[in-house]
Amino acid sequence: MTVSVRPCTDAERAKEIFGKASPLQVGILPVEVFLHNETLQPIRVDISTIQLSVNFPNGKHQDIDWLSAKEVSSVVAHPNGPPAPQSRRFPVGIGSITDKKTDKMLETIGPLALDADVVPPMATIHGYLFFDLDRDLSLAADASLYVPDVTAVPANKPLMFFEVPLNKSSHNDRKSDE
Repeated sequence: MTVSVRPCTDAERAKEIFGKASPLQVGILPVEVFLHNETLQPIRVDISTIQLSVNFPNGKHQDIDWLSAKEVSSVVAHPNGPPAPQSRRFPVGIGSITDKKTDKMLETIGPLALDADVVPPMATIHGYLFFDLDRDLSLAADASLYVPDVTAVPANKPLMFFEVPLNKSSHNDRKSDE
């Protein structure tokens, strides 16, 4: 299996891909992830465990979970936080509030997000994962995508983990010799 990444750190490129829904404008780094299965067996990748490993200039390290397309859409739609709730005369119960602005952003971001977890034999899947870098996109230069849970199906045999640097000086992919 080969894992490749392409971080989107250029504002113009992000605008071409995401239009007005660009997550870069709110400090969220989109990382395009390619998962290529070179075997004759399906491979399962637990995408919920994928993280961005960030190394800070002071030597500290932090692992960051990715944000869902809905979370990203909400932040892009409301960069200054959610709108103030309207006052109501009586309780209306708990439920999801329809927000047209967030839904419009989700129409753009949702289809681009990585949302599959099984890579068919001899195939590639790809999509974006989004990481909140708190508006400091320079942190991407010394960060790696960490993919810890990869298994061969149906044997449920664990494969090695993958750590792929985002910086441009690397080849931005890692391959297992499974």
